[in-house]
Amino acid sequence: MPKGEVLHHVMFDIDRTLVKSYDFDEECFISAISEVLGHEVDSDWSSYKHVSDTGILNEHLERRGITSGLEEIHHLVKQAFVLKTKKYLAKNPAAEVAGASDLIETLKQHDSVSLSIATGGWREAALLKLQSAGIDFSGVTIASSSDHYSRIEIMKMAKKKARVSEKAPVTYFGDAEWDKNACNDLGYNFVLVGNRMQHKSSVNNLKNTSHILSLISI
Repeated sequence: MPKGEVLHHVMFDIDRTLVKSYDFDEECFISAISEVLGHEVDSDWSSYKHVSDTGILNEHLERRGITSGLEEIHHLVKQAFVLKTKKYLAKNPAAEVAGASDLIETLKQHDSVSLSIATGGWREAALLKLQSAGIDFSGVTIASSSDHYSRIEIMKMAKKKARVSEKAPVTYFGDAEWDKNACNDLGYNFVLVGNRMQHKSSVNNLKNTSHILSLISI
């Protein structure tokens, strides 16, 4: 690491955590699958084993009994999804979750903290959303569904890409039950952003920097 010894690693989800993008992201994803395959996808994401773009598409194809041409289908769905996302954002710029940019910048200044983003979305769309919301993620490691279908593996990969010690504690900011479950499996400290469920460590947004720093013990 170019900075001093990392004492804590802070990891962020994107949708509903850094960017107010969940609704249009879901709409574009469902539409892309429908456009490529000609049928609808079950949008009860909690019913899927791996809640990521790749994981959901994998399971959707399995449920439909589709076993051939999988690589091409993934390519076409991702291509359609990224295009739809780009077109949407061109007309409707994304908004950050309140305080997201300032929090990222504050954490960048802490020599003992390293940052990463671990998202269940595909990388290309993730970058579009961050850029549209005006969040400066330069120097921040990103792992996504383009790297792996499993959220747990995406999170492990984010930490590995950030090149921090395996022993360094991790705090993950996310918004959903599957984020919490992955953190429980990995032994990460989970902070809920928003109110989609109940959790002891939670914030409505990212504006109260001092409170957020207390939740990650820095």
